[in-house]
Amino acid sequence: MILSFEAIQANPLPNISNEDTGYIRVIKARAGKIVAALGLSDSSLFYKVRDIVAGQYYALNAVYTERDEKLKQLKNQPDSLKKGIQQEIDDKITHLHTAYLGRLATVISPEQIDQIKDGMTYSVLEVTFHAYVKMLPQLTDEQKGVILEDLIEAREHAMDAESSEKKHAWFGKYKGRINNYLSSQGIQQKK
Repeated sequence: MILSFEAIQANPLPNISNEDTGYIRVIKARAGKIVAALGLSDSSLFYKVRDIVAGQYYALNAVYTERDEKLKQLKNQPDSLKKGIQQEIDDKITHLHTAYLGRLATVISPEQIDQIKDGMTYSVLEVTFHAYVKMLPQLTDEQKGVILEDLIEAREHAMDAESSEKKHAWFGKYKGRINNYLSSQGIQQKK
């Protein structure tokens, strides 16, 4: 039973039917691992944050499932209709993203929110940033700042992606942007 977008907005982790309990267990476990990295000593806060994170996974899944169902119905229709559906979904994802960060901000610090974002994206931002710095020790602070800004932007998109593959694809896109920037700065990267 996938709920409507409006129902999910009202209650991101609703009481669900029995057929969804396996999925809920999976996302609660995933969210629990992410939140555990915060080292929260208050168990009620831990569960509150875990449920916010799990609720975001649930809400994203519902939106992507809705998209897939609509696109299936438009299988033989013009691409312009499909693009309209994708724009509608993108708008919903943007709204979910903003609401999610707002809910997190009511219970944890900005630094902890960043840790949650890193957990949702497999810490690719940190790993990639350190790889650039190690590979290119001649980078100026300004260049490092540009790289970090791009990776932060990539993380914002990646945390809403529907799969690990698509999360990594966001970082791949931004690595291309970073590499173009570095080339424009006259920096040749090692193979």
